[in-house]
Amino acid sequence: MFEPLRYPALALTITVVVAGGCVPVWAGAPPSFHNEVMAVLSKSGCNQGTCHGNAHGKGGLKLSLRGQDPDADYITITRQSAGRRVTPLIPAASLLLQKPAMEIPHEGGRRFPTESEEYRILRDWVDAGLPKDDDSAPSLIGLTVTPAHRTVHAPDVSVSLNAMAAYSDGSTADVTGLTVFDSSATFVTVTADGVATAEQSGTTTVVGRYLNQQVPIRLEFVSARPGFEFHTPPPVNFIDEAIFAQLKRLMMNPATVCDDMTFLRRIHLDLTGLLPTAEQARAFAASEQPDKRKALIDELLASEEFNDFQALRWADLLRVEQKTLDKTGVDVFYNWIRSSFAENKPINQFAAELLAARGSTYKVPPANFYRALRKPEERAEAVAQVFLGIRLQCAKCHNHPFDHWTQDDYYGWSGFFARIEYEIVENKRRDKNDKHEFTGEQIVKMANKGEITNPKTGQSPGLRFPVSGENNVANDPGAAGVEQLDRLQRLAVWMSDAGNERFAATQANRVWGQLMGRGVVEPVDDFRSTNPPSNPELFDALRDELVTHDFDVRHLMRVILNSATYQLSSSSDETGDQPEGSFAQVMPRRLTAEQTLDAIGQVLDVPIQFGGHELGTRAGQLKGVRNGGHRYSPPEIGDRFLTLFGKPDRLQTCECERTNETTLAQTFEMVSGEIVSTLLTQSQNRIERWLNGGLNDAEIVDNLYWSALSRSPSADETAASVLHLERQEDRRRGLEDVVWALLNSNEFLLRR
Repeated sequence: MFEPLRYPALALTITVVVAGGCVPVWAGAPPSFHNEVMAVLSKSGCNQGTCHGNAHGKGGLKLSLRGQDPDADYITITRQSAGRRVTPLIPAASLLLQKPAMEIPHEGGRRFPTESEEYRILRDWVDAGLPKDDDSAPSLIGLTVTPAHRTVHAPDVSVSLNAMAAYSDGSTADVTGLTVFDSSATFVTVTADGVATAEQSGTTTVVGRYLNQQVPIRLEFVSARPGFEFHTPPPVNFIDEAIFAQLKRLMMNPATVCDDMTFLRRIHLDLTGLLPTAEQARAFAASEQPDKRKALIDELLASEEFNDFQALRWADLLRVEQKTLDKTGVDVFYNWIRSSFAENKPINQFAAELLAARGSTYKVPPANFYRALRKPEERAEAVAQVFLGIRLQCAKCHNHPFDHWTQDDYYGWSGFFARIEYEIVENKRRDKNDKHEFTGEQIVKMANKGEITNPKTGQSPGLRFPVSGENNVANDPGAAGVEQLDRLQRLAVWMSDAGNERFAATQANRVWGQLMGRGVVEPVDDFRSTNPPSNPELFDALRDELVTHDFDVRHLMRVILNSATYQLSSSSDETGDQPEGSFAQVMPRRLTAEQTLDAIGQVLDVPIQFGGHELGTRAGQLKGVRNGGHRYSPPEIGDRFLTLFGKPDRLQTCECERTNETTLAQTFEMVSGEIVSTLLTQSQNRIERWLNGGLNDAEIVDNLYWSALSRSPSADETAASVLHLERQEDRRRGLEDVVWALLNSNEFLLRR
């Protein structure tokens, strides 16, 4: 006989006596609460954050977000307001059925009709007496959605998705009707029964979610192109093979390879952050060396300016700023970062030295990383995002809604950083009320004890790597003698191991994103099952290339830079929008704050003043950050410009902190702002030297174009500029006009 649900004021069993014993009045097995009822609540959106999954619930009913805690939801549904929300005697009178079916008013609207499968499952479960799954009931262990990848060619515009669940008892079930399908593209819709339909050509990732399992499905919709002929530049390496294979499948031709002068300007900006000089540009244009692009790549990768540019990028990520590190800390930390790239230190060794660092922040430079991150959770989140591409923040308060990370994973990972302590040798801060300001040496130390507990359970989850999820890290494979190491040292060994694919993939993707403007996974530090790579074959190949060549960042850059894909033009004969992440052509992007300011200074050959640095320091060489001005000194002209154009404050360990969007304020600054006006009119700038050098107007214009745009002016451009100069009473003012026009041109302000 079925065991009745025991309410505080109601205990009832309805049975029918038949030959052989007693059976419930419903036919067959009742629906599983965990595997079916919870799936209905998710499919119908009842446990979303905008509905009853909200932290405070809605309409008196609070469910766990996305059904992460089915046991708590069972108690909520069956015990709170029982007899009203669920009525076993008259199932159809249950609010659990009446509201989502809109038989009575429901703020969330109609979630399913009375004739639907969702309604039937809830009704049968209530009719069965609200049974709870016992310990022997099978649990969900996996989800497979087919097809995992499909290219759909017009006139077809739809594809049917089928979801199969795998359970702990070895059984499987078709759960397509209970799976939530979400498309990343607005032009693709997915019906309740899993049919994805596109309104236009393009690519999308559809995420199939059933209970706690989520899987991505890549769909490519290709428009009809009668007579299409595929052609590409000659592929140079595996990068081109992966990119061109995808483009062929999408029936898209890549752009042609860019001209020499576009390549010259692009490679200088990408590797040094600087424009090529006029002399460098003229020499490259005149060279007939067949492999001059390859030679230039090697030259720039070995330059001091390359080290400056890489140090700038990593100083942003590692929060090298003065308020928490003080000036000495900024200097030694930045110098260590720069020297690491100067000596071509493998990126996994760089990470290991950083993570295992402890000691004086003045004598052990990488120890400053922990000086800026004062709490275990902050350290855990920063390290996971920078080195593993995992954004764990959402798992701090509840299981991650878009990935498989749990709260135990979050706090188990945070446990690695729980024993870090500080000895403040001195703190000569000026503002005694600001506890976040530090001025003085500190010692980063490891204590012998200290644990992190999951606030939900009150228990320590043990130490967990956020990739393997294993508790026992002392016996981590490949870590010889790891049992003798402390937590940070064990972490460093694990992070730098060649078998750590997540670390390698994250760093390879970051390098690709730096050079190409977007990652194969975008954002570059947001790896999750619901955000797959746009080209999985390319993604895997980049990761493997980095590992095979001992985590040599320069090598990986060299491979990317020599590819035909990197050297494609930014213009294309193709019509229509290109799918994001196809890399069929180079997408123009605005120069960064530092690149823009250094380029202006280069063209006019004038040093720019920055706070706390000697005159002559370039924007790309700044060690710290003084956005908005230092708190005890006014901002200099260069600092104000960098702030306006998006230089980050370095308060986050995320590339997203840097803004490269264009704004109206930036336009005003370039048109009539302080920097351009001051540098244009400054005595002894390049304009003055050109005028005093005995050059005629055409020669000056030619020099200007080579300096600003890395090319010679066209005949029309020369004629228009010379005509303007001839009409001016003040020749200098006329030349300032021409320079101003070039500095405000798209060709100057964009990396193409």
